[in-house]
Amino acid sequence: MSKGAQIMLVEDDESLGFLIKDTLDAHGWQVHLYVSGEKGLTAFHNHPFDLCILDIMLPEKDGFDLAMEVRKYNQQIPIVFLTARNQLEDRIRGFQIGADDYVCKPFSIQEFKYRIEAILKRTADVHAPVDRSAVLKAGNSTLDVHNLLLHANGETTRLTYKECKLLLLFFRHCGKLIERDVFLKAIWEDDGFFVARSMDVFVSRLRKYLRSDGSLKIENIRGIGYILKDAAG
Repeated sequence: MSKGAQIMLVEDDESLGFLIKDTLDAHGWQVHLYVSGEKGLTAFHNHPFDLCILDIMLPEKDGFDLAMEVRKYNQQIPIVFLTARNQLEDRIRGFQIGADDYVCKPFSIQEFKYRIEAILKRTADVHAPVDRSAVLKAGNSTLDVHNLLLHANGETTRLTYKECKLLLLFFRHCGKLIERDVFLKAIWEDDGFFVARSMDVFVSRLRKYLRSDGSLKIENIRGIGYILKDAAG
């Protein structure tokens, strides 16, 4: 899916928008540029995109609100925030909404291209053929990796790619302590402070998804890592 991917770019700085569009188009992707949140949302409802790149400070509807609207209709599509807002609380909010990446301006256009390529390759891998081991069970819950679905004691949740990958590690190592560095390097390929904070946000979200399954509990071992405990096992 990487080559020829359809990308929605919502950026009100038209000069920057055209620079990004030209760079990504030259890489073989098809970038559709919109200059406001409302125009981006209308386009999203009328065009099948493979990835969304969103500025945050947009006219009519900001990037956070636009991302939340996108997530209502599609839990799987990758979302990348590209913004001058670099405060920690903004970054955390972006990941809470379900962002796959958060890039601050100014930025390297070449590095940005490779980030987009990596995300598209990862999401393409989700739809590649998988064997039966991609369906795992823990407690009264089942994780369907291929379809990004968690069935927890009768309740079904559609997961994002990173949520699914994180939960897959828990299910594969249920009952065993997993050090934080293992999660960070396996999923985020980074162990920086902010990435560690964003991982905590993801873990909190997984706890919420598993709440209906009283047999499973993600426990934080302070300063070391996490363990998924299975009372039914």
